[in-house]
Amino acid sequence: MTFFSAFKLFKLFVTDIPTDTGSLHMFLLICGLRRVKDPLYLVDVFSDWHRKDPSVHLGIIGPAVDPLFTSEVKEKLKRAPGVHLLQEMPQDDLHAAMKRCFAVVNSSISEGMSAAILEAMDLDIPVLARNIPGNAAIIKHKETGLLFSDPQEFVVLSKSLMNDPIMEREIVARAKDYVKKHHSWESERKAYQNLVLRLQ
Repeated sequence: MTFFSAFKLFKLFVTDIPTDTGSLHMFLLICGLRRVKDPLYLVDVFSDWHRKDPSVHLGIIGPAVDPLFTSEVKEKLKRAPGVHLLQEMPQDDLHAAMKRCFAVVNSSISEGMSAAILEAMDLDIPVLARNIPGNAAIIKHKETGLLFSDPQEFVVLSKSLMNDPIMEREIVARAKDYVKKHHSWESERKAYQNLVLRLQ
């Protein structure tokens, strides 16, 4: 997907995104819509931030796993400027959208090893994640990503990332290196092969 089509994708679902993409800071929260993923955790504070800085937007993308909770999310977002529920999309389109966003966000209450976080790291996208054991196992704070403990800290860290391109580049480079070393498909394949050989 080209930049234009990725941007068109955002515009298709988010009519109040500014047309000047140079000033746009799109954050993406990629998760199934269920309570454990807590997609509403940052909504109020992000909306407040958007009112002060209309260039920041949060897009929530994911399947409606829990229909009742999805209805709650939709209702909440009607009153939350700057936060948008985007339609679920094929993986290639999602990766294209991720490449065009400013950062990927994870706000889960509980998490194993988040594929969205690892994919963002591999795609050279900074990650801001809730400071829970599953996320902290992947992200080293201010080295391979940023960990926040409450919504207010999320905004503070996001602003610091936006205002410090050198820190952003360094985090992205270290995160990419971490994924290559610890989560590459090749190393995963070798680990499974070794496990199978040990079990024989």
